[in-house]
Amino acid sequence: MKARTGRHTKDEALLISMAESIGSTLGSIAAKADAAQKALSPSHIAETVQREGKKLVRKSKAVARRSKNKAAANLRTNKVAKATRRGVRQAASSAKRVARRGRSQVRAAARRTGTKR
Repeated sequence: MKARTGRHTKDEALLISMAESIGSTLGSIAAKADAAQKALSPSHIAETVQREGKKLVRKSKAVARRSKNKAAANLRTNKVAKATRRGVRQAASSAKRVARRGRSQVRAAARRTGTKR
């Protein structure tokens, strides 16, 4: 069979045109996919803001915890607080003592009269 030595036909021009069109379409689709991926992924600025916000929350919680513990420690070691607690303890123990005494007096009176409580 003899090799062709003629000019390009119209079919070849049509195929070349279609190939260029397909290549152009694929390129635009790839560009849109890349833009969508960049839009969906978090940006560097957003990540930085979020990280700094979390850091600030952590620091503020730590400061609040330290100040609360310091205030509680001051209250525990305060002279006035100690004196108050001592007074409350003494009052409670004397109240218990009075109650015990009252119960024993009631029992003694019941024994004397011979009745049940």
